[in-house]
Amino acid sequence: MIFDKEGSTTTIFQEDNDLRAFIANFNQSYERIKADHIIVNLFSFDSLTANDMLEFLEISNTHRSANKSFVLVTDKVTYDEVPEEICVVPTIQEAKDIIEMEEIERDLGL
Repeated sequence: MIFDKEGSTTTIFQEDNDLRAFIANFNQSYERIKADHIIVNLFSFDSLTANDMLEFLEISNTHRSANKSFVLVTDKVTYDEVPEEICVVPTIQEAKDIIEMEEIERDLGL
């Protein structure tokens, strides 16, 4: 698992393509990045389903309740296929844009 911190945002990459191991490692590492906005880059996984995205639901809800952004990046699953509590976008740039928009919303109290 690779962490790339840029400002208040941490992007997480996975070199290995075992989703279960990735999620376990992510949960163990969460404490050290919980104060940041989080982008989870899932491009290393060859096949993902909407059910795989549900594995991130609990941590997404926890992170968002702390007023931090949590965005999954994959082109294998669309945002229409997952609950609206999980933010899924197809590119890293869109993830950064979502975080920027959510920051503006928080600043405006929306």
